[in-house]
Parts: sequence; structure tokens; C-alpha cells
Amino acid sequence: MLNRFGIILLCLLLLGACGETKSSGKLQKVGLLVPETINDQVWGTKGFKGLLKIQTNFNVDVFYKERMNSEVDVERAVEEFDQKGVNLIFGHGSEYAEYFNNISKKYPQIHFVSFNGDAKAPNTTSLNFKAHAMGFFGGMVAAHMSKRHKVGVLAAYEWQPEIEGFYQGAMAENKQTIVTIEYVGNWDDEKKALQLVNHMLENEVDVVYPAGDGFNVPVIEKVKEHGVYAIGYVSDQSDLGESTVLTSTIQQVDSLYEKIAEQYNDGRLKSGNLSFDFQDNVISLGKYSPLVSKEFIGKMNMHIEKYKETGILPK
Repeated sequence: MLNRFGIILLCLLLLGACGETKSSGKLQKVGLLVPETINDQVWGTKGFKGLLKIQTNFNVDVFYKERMNSEVDVERAVEEFDQKGVNLIFGHGSEYAEYFNNISKKYPQIHFVSFNGDAKAPNTTSLNFKAHAMGFFGGMVAAHMSKRHKVGVLAAYEWQPEIEGFYQGAMAENKQTIVTIEYVGNWDDEKKALQLVNHMLENEVDVVYPAGDGFNVPVIEKVKEHGVYAIGYVSDQSDLGESTVLTSTIQQVDSLYEKIAEQYNDGRLKSGNLSFDFQDNVISLGKYSPLVSKEFIGKMNMHIEKYKETGILPK
């Protein structure tokens, strides 16, 4: 994984150095701040892929900084980006909304974009994924495939809307399902996450939904060792084992980055809080395991299409 991303990074630097034609619109250079790493194969990796898409499609220089998890770090990074001529910055998490609100007045020439926060300044925007339905459909698949009627959610924080969605979806599919919910209290605490999932497995949970970043892949690997199932999170994680990952609840962060960059380049990017769901084609379910019947997949596809048309979830 590190070698692969090393190659990507090298390509990124070479492309940035060799590009001659720049974007013809407002977009000049783009910066990305991530709270942990771009190598987590989940949230951070999605953000980095989005940055690469912007570089390719708009032929602009791009920059990123990892482990930007304090306001002091963010202020220093923004100052550095400003000196390089960056005029669009993505803060890859909810914590950046407050940081950007505080410092944006100092940089009126820069537009600041965060996720799942509350953007209050004129040159700030927050992109909010409506993750409730995403979790709901994942919960339906989990309850349908659970042989013991016991499923588990391993979340980072209580405020994640996909958690309540998962519970409601499991109940909608099978009211006899027991849903266990545990909170890691951190997006990346692998040690605690593995302790919690071991406890779930000891209690005969046979479908686990690891809704976090850094602990997501290790938890799925642990689930695989026990011969039970998982629902992937943020990325399509079927490549971790088609007999383990039943489907994935995907947030197309990289595609959304591209859309936002296009809107900014065209002068159409709005300030404030913007929301996105299945209807915007940036949230979806991923590839299904061959263990999931075609009949049930067809049923899920119909439910999702109805939700996209009406906004109504199955009862």
C-alpha cells in the first residue's frame, strides 16, 4: 500500500512540476488538509483521490498536509498554502469547519471547504453527507444476511447519522434482529476497535458494520478470521473478501471534490452548508457479495430507486 501511494505521490509531484496550461477559470491551486493520513484506505484515501482528480481534470498544482488536527497546525498550513497561491482549500473532516470560520477573514482570496460541519463565513462551505439512508440500506443487508439475527455497529462517534440509520434499516428488514452498538471514540483507534469487535464476536454477532477510518480495515480482517460478515464503509471494500464483505456503504468523496472544484472554477460555489445524498449520485451501495441472492439485490435496488425519487425509506 505504501509503495502504491509512493508511486501516486511521485506522479503527483511530476505532474505539478510539468503542467504548463492552468485552469481557465477561478481555480488556481488546491490544498488538502487531513486529520490523520491519506493511506487509511477509507476516508483519507478518498480525499487524496479527489485531489488527484482535480489535478488531472483542471491541470492545476495541488498540495496536501497530513495530521492537521489542531487549529495551530491548520493556521500554519493555510499560511503556507496561501504563499504558494492556493485559492481553494479542502479540510477533510468536520473539525475544520470551526477552524475555517475563525481564520477565513484573514484570507478573503481563499475559499475554504470542510465536511459535515457548520460553515458561517462568506468564503466557507461545508459539504454534508446525508448518511442516514446510507446506513439504513446497509442495515437492511446486514439483517437479511445475519444467520443468528445479531448484527453490530462499531462507530467512531454517537453523532454519526449512519448509526441510527443502520439500526432502523435492520429493524425494517427483520424486527427480530438484535443490534449491538459500540463507540470507539476516535476515527483511528485500531486497538480499542479490535477489543470491541472481539467482544461482539464473542456474543455471536455475525455481521459487523465498522463505521470508522483507521480501524475499518483491521476490523474487517478480524471479522474474516471468524468466518462472519461485514458491511464496508465509505469505500467499496469488496476487495477485502467477497465472502466477507456483503456490500459497502459508499460516499463518493472523490467525485464530490471534483464537482466542488468545478463549481468554484465556474464561480458557482455557494457559501454555507450544502447537503448530498443518493439523489446526487455521491452516495451508493457497493458491489454485493455473491452470497447475497439476486432476488434480494433486486429488492434493494428498487428500494434505493424509490428513495432517490421520493425521499421515502422502506417501512
